[in-house]
Amino acid sequence: MTRRPRHPRLYFNFRSPYSWMALRQLDALLPPGVEPVDRHPYWDPDAEIRAALGRRGAEVLYTPMTKAKHLYVLADTKRLARHFGYVMAWPVDVDPCWEVPHLAWLHARRGGTEEVLYRALVAARWERGEDICDPHVLHRVAQEAGLDGAALAAAHRDPGIREEAVEALEAAYHDDVFGVPYFMAGRQRFWGLDRLGLFLRALTAESGPEPLEGVPHEVRRAVGSYDRDTAGGCG
Repeated sequence: MTRRPRHPRLYFNFRSPYSWMALRQLDALLPPGVEPVDRHPYWDPDAEIRAALGRRGAEVLYTPMTKAKHLYVLADTKRLARHFGYVMAWPVDVDPCWEVPHLAWLHARRGGTEEVLYRALVAARWERGEDICDPHVLHRVAQEAGLDGAALAAAHRDPGIREEAVEALEAAYHDDVFGVPYFMAGRQRFWGLDRLGLFLRALTAESGPEPLEGVPHEVRRAVGSYDRDTAGGCG
């Protein structure tokens, strides 16, 4: 049986300012008539979900951020927000539980309201600086968006949603996702806000050669010979 090609995909999260900007730019620049881009969450999970991933032979490919990169991201984010003309607040994350917004998004997806929730949460976090990892904040934000705030705020404790979260992160592992925003179009993969233009071009281009065609096998095997992983998963 011939395997049907997947729709273009992107991986996002609520933590990264680059993810927020990339999706906002994508919505503004996506050409009419192209295939829909499937959206999938990718986040740094809690210990329980991380352990469940390990039992499946998967993991989250994320390196904790250094202070040097943190300060660079702050300056770069400020510069990019000014460039795009975005109004941006500075949320302060203190021991955040990223399951709260991401599993709420998975719950909303079941009812087809994930985009409504996404827009409400990124506005709360990046435009008003609110703590969307606080279930009480998420409840209010969801209610104001016309959604079931109680159900969404409790989604991170729902066993069925938590199992779905494990499956989502396992799929990301098999897609070789190591940070966000991460875009996939056919066999082409793109990481980072600055690759959005190339992703948009790939959506309307004919399928090209295998991405690593022409790269010597010795170089493919020499992992780390050209660079080291940079701390932090957004770019």
